[in-house]
Amino acid sequence: MALICTNLIAHFTTSWASIVTVPVAALVLLALVRRRGLGWGELGLDPRQWRRGTIWALAAVGIVLGAVAIGAMLPITRPFFLADRYATISGALIASMIVIPLQTAIPEELAFRGVLHGTLDRAYGARGVFATGSLLFGLWHVASSLGLTSGNKGLSSFLGGGVAGQIAGIALAVLATAAAGVVFTWLRRRSGSLLAPIALHWSLNGAGALAAAVVWHTTMR
Repeated sequence: MALICTNLIAHFTTSWASIVTVPVAALVLLALVRRRGLGWGELGLDPRQWRRGTIWALAAVGIVLGAVAIGAMLPITRPFFLADRYATISGALIASMIVIPLQTAIPEELAFRGVLHGTLDRAYGARGVFATGSLLFGLWHVASSLGLTSGNKGLSSFLGGGVAGQIAGIALAVLATAAAGVVFTWLRRRSGSLLAPIALHWSLNGAGALAAAVVWHTTMR
């Protein structure tokens, strides 16, 4: 319920709410589960796992950067990088280095692979974490996917416009982020640290934003 309310406030109220709601909610949830006895290790925040988490984080970022670079260069996938909101280099840099880590990657991973992961693991074990956690992460992106196809030339040409195209875009976004949730959860369990899924999450979004700006810049020249 807390995640649902957070999502609605972040996406359907004021611009300031969209900036601060998710980070604040993640910190509040962290404080609540700590009071209820969840340990730092269960939350992926144990300093003893930082070294292992850093190694996995660097590996994940390296793989993503290589994949994004290839995707931005290939003619068949290049149009999917033409997202309107990253049409400028300066805007993409701000999004990649400030907005995405502070507003998305860190708080979302703290909420989903930290608080929710630890809570579900206690109650249902690994299967509950992978199934429920990943499904909820996919549904979390319904609101942020509204208008996704209209703002991306590659997706709009692939899925079509109108209501049907928007619904298809939302469904695709939910499936993709749920699948990403499975990968983030696996990385969190494998590394024992939130550092790895945070790095992967940031690199997917941040590198994608920078690649989009580069593609826009080179395409429109």
